[in-house]
Amino acid sequence: MNYQLNIAYPEKLPDALHLTHEQFKENAKMAMAAKLFEMGKLSSGIAAQLAGVDRVFFLINLHKYGVNMIDLDNDELESDLKNA
Repeated sequence: MNYQLNIAYPEKLPDALHLTHEQFKENAKMAMAAKLFEMGKLSSGIAAQLAGVDRVFFLINLHKYGVNMIDLDNDELESDLKNA
């Protein structure tokens, strides 16, 4: 079962962002999914489903929303580099 979330926004908001209403809707879904992924609340797969895109597309486009695909701290990065 899928639930829906309806969000009211000013009619002219997509125009102000130079987007169609459909583009605004897709961007808003992606932004919400990207933020939840960044916060560690969703896996990339579930976030991609929320955004309505495949996982590879989601991961490749995270930079557009200021979100890193991989967020390692220094210790994790050093460990990964040693084990590469």
